[in-house]
Amino acid sequence: MSITLQNITKSFDHFQAIKDISLTFKDGELTALLGPSGSGKTTLLRLVAGLELPDENPESRILFNDADVARKPASQRNVGFVFQHYALFRHMTVFENIAFGLRVMKRSQRPPKAEIRDRVNELLKLIQLGAMANRMPSQLSGGQRQRVALARALAIRPKVLLLDEPFGALDAKVRTELRRWLRELHDQLHITSIFVTHDQEEALEVADRIVVMNQGAIEQTGTPDEVFHHPASEFVLQFLGDVNVFHGRFNGSSSRFHRIDTDHPSRMLVRPHEIEVLLNPLGNPDAIPVQTHRVLTAGAVVKLEFIDSLHQSIQVHLSHADYTRTPVHPGMKVYLRPRSQYNPFVRSAANGYGH
Repeated sequence: MSITLQNITKSFDHFQAIKDISLTFKDGELTALLGPSGSGKTTLLRLVAGLELPDENPESRILFNDADVARKPASQRNVGFVFQHYALFRHMTVFENIAFGLRVMKRSQRPPKAEIRDRVNELLKLIQLGAMANRMPSQLSGGQRQRVALARALAIRPKVLLLDEPFGALDAKVRTELRRWLRELHDQLHITSIFVTHDQEEALEVADRIVVMNQGAIEQTGTPDEVFHHPASEFVLQFLGDVNVFHGRFNGSSSRFHRIDTDHPSRMLVRPHEIEVLLNPLGNPDAIPVQTHRVLTAGAVVKLEFIDSLHQSIQVHLSHADYTRTPVHPGMKVYLRPRSQYNPFVRSAANGYGH
């Protein structure tokens, strides 16, 4: 099912949480709503679910395929909703929790008991918890509880699956495992899914498409590659990871890495992995001198912190192979420049944003 929002605004008293948003979620796609706290992600999700209704506006629409559901309650939208804190019934077994949505259906719509049993067993197998059907939620780990919550949402065969920070209450290792599991599950089911997160790594790893939100508005929509490699604004670039900001000159074919250049007040934003370290500046007149402050070699990349002549910090990430070729240590003077294939993100008063 495709979902289309047209001219959607939502206010709480005098605070406008969603500002005239128009957006389409494609059929069968897994979309991440990404942004900081207070950006409107959860409010937008609740509007899709029917847990909130948009402000009155004759031009507002929430279309499920071609049907406008903007004024319909959640019970009439056939959506599955997974909350951050599981919301499992503590007095019910895993089996009973998953079966709950089927058992409370209207008598005319309720499946026979045998069909409910088969559906729950099918879902227990899908979430890989078949041996735990008779356990209570208190006997499960956090990751297992979240999988049960997801199975309960899927039991009614929803047309849309909505997840509000589904892994936010879990530790880092479990979150990583469940992210992979959710992506694999979605590839099996192909149900239109929307999940809220403020974790950029989670969005980049799991989603087919990302909607970056800020202060109730959409900053950018696109694939993970598009929003990461071609950010539409400085906000998107900075929100999707660490960024170094340089003030200097940029003429489209070369750049000067100067922290202050009053004649050319452009700002260049460069991610840590897009800078290379030189042991000497020979043949690189635009390389800037820095002093090594910290070296962290534990992890997937080597993280380096340098201090420039203005005593400001510059972050650089190198592969272990690159670090082996240009090893540095605290106190050592070296030089930095953008990698040759890097296309810098630049902002200037005259030209606005660009690459």
